[in-house]
Amino acid sequence: MIKKHILAGMMALLLTPAFSQQQGPGSAKTLTLQESIKYALEHNESIKKASYDELFSKYQINEVRSAGLPQVDVKGSAIRTLEKSMIALPADFNPEGTGPLIKPMGTDNTIQAGLSVSQLLFSKSYFVGLKAAKSAEDLYRIRKEMTTEDVIYNVGSAYYQVLQTKEQFNSINANLDKLNQLEKILTLQYKNDLVKKVDVNRIKVSKINLQNQKENLEAGYVQQLNVLKFFMGMPLEEQLTLGASADNVLLEEHPNLTSNIETATERAQFKILNKQKELKALEIENIRAGYYPSLAAFGNYNYQSQYDGQMIGNSGAMWFPNSQVGLQLNIPVFDGLRKAAQVQQRQLELKKLDLDIQQYNRNTQVELSNALSQLGNSQNNIAAQQRNVALAQEVYDTTNKLYKEALAPLSDLLNAETALREALTNLNNEKLKYQIAQLNYLKAKGNLESLTK
Repeated sequence: MIKKHILAGMMALLLTPAFSQQQGPGSAKTLTLQESIKYALEHNESIKKASYDELFSKYQINEVRSAGLPQVDVKGSAIRTLEKSMIALPADFNPEGTGPLIKPMGTDNTIQAGLSVSQLLFSKSYFVGLKAAKSAEDLYRIRKEMTTEDVIYNVGSAYYQVLQTKEQFNSINANLDKLNQLEKILTLQYKNDLVKKVDVNRIKVSKINLQNQKENLEAGYVQQLNVLKFFMGMPLEEQLTLGASADNVLLEEHPNLTSNIETATERAQFKILNKQKELKALEIENIRAGYYPSLAAFGNYNYQSQYDGQMIGNSGAMWFPNSQVGLQLNIPVFDGLRKAAQVQQRQLELKKLDLDIQQYNRNTQVELSNALSQLGNSQNNIAAQQRNVALAQEVYDTTNKLYKEALAPLSDLLNAETALREALTNLNNEKLKYQIAQLNYLKAKGNLESLTK
């Protein structure tokens, strides 16, 4: 009996939950959440495209600005007339007096080369267009901010998913080690007629169930890690592990809703709506600018020659210069009310943007309220699961003590160990929900970039 109690004590000790710190499949580059986000900001394809769009807007400004700079052209032409047009002159010009005089028009060759310069002096549309181009540059910059926010959120969400899976992976590994050792001990006891074969089979069943869970978890871990790499812009073949704990948090205790609604206007989406409204107003101004006259100065200087005979190397060719300078004034008078209809269309679109902003403000309040509610609910659930873990640990310790004294069967000890493992898994899941709720809160607040600091 003493021998049996000693072996029972050894088995109870082996069943004590102990969670190793093994990494998941593969081990190479270890990144924290901040480092993962920093990597994504440098390698994510969406952010690179947004950067190209931002640079594209700068070139657009240069394109619009070019219309207000001098326009200089060098032009030239060389024409060989194959068949000349004919003209009929009155009979008075015919020295023979036999009827109209028929003569060819022009010369065999016409060559011209010259320089032309023009300069826009006044155009209201030009100045409005320049303002619109600069505003569009701001729009692309803000869109890059919104893309950055989306990438940060996606990386954070995927990071915590992988982190929680890794925690469960470590837990299952630790318990599988214990069950493997316990199986060896119970097999030895069975050979010495100290336990029944059913006790050994129970351990095998628990072990097979855990192995199946581990295989499913390993597959899920690889898939989640690939999703994280995708959002980071990291090659899938590159090995990655997480350098953080599931207990890491982003915020202090429950934040205050009232103060955060005021800061929600800092979100990139809100800035984009306002910038779109500004651009739409500039469109209206640009259409109305079409009612204003425009004024431009121009000048050109040309050399021209017209002669018969061979086109090249003709010593008889003579060149004559000509030049002009002037002003060109365009005054719009009536366009069939086209611009008025265009203004009315843009005004309706402007009203729709006002409604979008109103809807955004309400949606932001809902997102903030829901995020705060989820934070509070997750905090309560974490506290409840922590109490549940404490109770499961107490049940396990009591059952373990009774088993050592041969007052409780092995099945009770296995059930207690399973209940404790499930309680710890549920606690990890609630921590994940809390971390996702924090991401949602930071997104609603427009403060996701704080994760990069």
